[in-house]
Amino acid sequence: MPAIITNKFRINNAEQFSESFSEASPEVYYLGIGRPQAFATQTRGDSRTENQGTDAAAITPSDSVIEEFNTFDDLLAVKKITSSDTSFVIPRRNWVTSTVYDYYRHDYGNRITGTTTTQTANSGATTLFDATFYVLTTARNVYKCLDNNSNAASSVEPTGTSTSVLTTADGYKWKYMYTLSAAQQANFLSTDFMAVATDATVSSAAVDGAINIVKIKSAGTGGTNGTFTGIAVRGDGSSGTVSVVVSGGSVTSVTITNAGTGYTIAYIRNADIVTAGATGLTGAEIDVIIPPKGGHGFNAVSELGGFFVMLNVSLEGTESTNTGDFTAENDFRRIILIRNPFSGGSAASATTLRATKALRFASSPAPGSFTVDEEINQATTGAVGKVVEYDSTNRILHYIQTRFNDEGVDSNGNRTAFSGANVITGQTSGATGTPSAVASETADEITFTNGYKDSELDRHKGDVLYIENRAPITRASDQTENIKLVIEF
Repeated sequence: MPAIITNKFRINNAEQFSESFSEASPEVYYLGIGRPQAFATQTRGDSRTENQGTDAAAITPSDSVIEEFNTFDDLLAVKKITSSDTSFVIPRRNWVTSTVYDYYRHDYGNRITGTTTTQTANSGATTLFDATFYVLTTARNVYKCLDNNSNAASSVEPTGTSTSVLTTADGYKWKYMYTLSAAQQANFLSTDFMAVATDATVSSAAVDGAINIVKIKSAGTGGTNGTFTGIAVRGDGSSGTVSVVVSGGSVTSVTITNAGTGYTIAYIRNADIVTAGATGLTGAEIDVIIPPKGGHGFNAVSELGGFFVMLNVSLEGTESTNTGDFTAENDFRRIILIRNPFSGGSAASATTLRATKALRFASSPAPGSFTVDEEINQATTGAVGKVVEYDSTNRILHYIQTRFNDEGVDSNGNRTAFSGANVITGQTSGATGTPSAVASETADEITFTNGYKDSELDRHKGDVLYIENRAPITRASDQTENIKLVIEF
């Protein structure tokens, strides 16, 4: 049975997602970085291997239960996403001179009257939101193209913020929609996407069902030449009128003289043109372009296809103002989006959370200098891990334990926790250290119990909604990574 999920359903889902950040009982979302170790073929505890790709060619994550589990094992840290970090966005389309832009039509994808052919845009698009019918100008104004002068190239950049339809010298007709604010430009403008928002002034000036554009589908023949005025726009609206010019017996132009209101269906009939004075005219067909609900500019998000939401998060060095939870001593190869994680058995609420495990060495005997990414072992327990960062000043070792040999599982295939005052050895550096036996002590804003601190993020609590594997990103304490994640609904 033929069916379709409409773009309005997609926009609804985008709206629900966006609203979930600020509802009375909001969902809580965090963006995380992970995978400090290189992508490679790795050996599991049962001696079988898994191809994890390479740093030069990371594999696409699978949508599987095991993939979600794995993301927690080598996760480094997460940062909370607030409602101010989100925006509806649409594909960015810069105005470029000598480009033929599509114009807005209400019926792309429908069959052309009298045929079985689908109505398509000049670009070949069969849906409105695939059509190139809006532009971003150098002034950071966004305009909707209402008429492209019979598929002519645009040579005059639209300007101004008038709520009236703007006609440029190249014959294009544009509708000003909104201007990107400085904050939107800084936070929600990328190479491929741009923020979309409704301008209150434009919205309040919009007229529901007003007819701004008509197109001549068939010019007809045999009509008396002249300019004929006061021709009614028929349909379910009111007050719409046009003026029609007949030359050489055919319709050569149609001008809106009164846009009217309330039209969802509209016609300009050949018979009414004849009655107005174009005696003998036959076969004239005029397409009346119906505006979106509320009129052009009433709801820019809906009108321009805002079923994308951008999340914008900046990781500022170690996030020192947020307890320094993000290491700058190691790189990362994975980005995740997690919903409603837990920390310490309760719903997470902190701005940042460190996801690695940590241990603090006793001051005597003095620990050696462990190196990032090396394997560490604890011979007494058989525990195995991989170094993420070593803070020699505070004698703190941050580490992960994955499901692979030399990273987290022992010779029997078990992932065993490091514990007790048992010596830990670095397999590359040869460094050794004995975990502190102090019942409770705090260093670098981390509280250790008998020398150990578990991840601040509870393993496997919360839903991983997005996983991206990528080439390694090297971090530094004076560096900021700006991550823009675009979700399409």
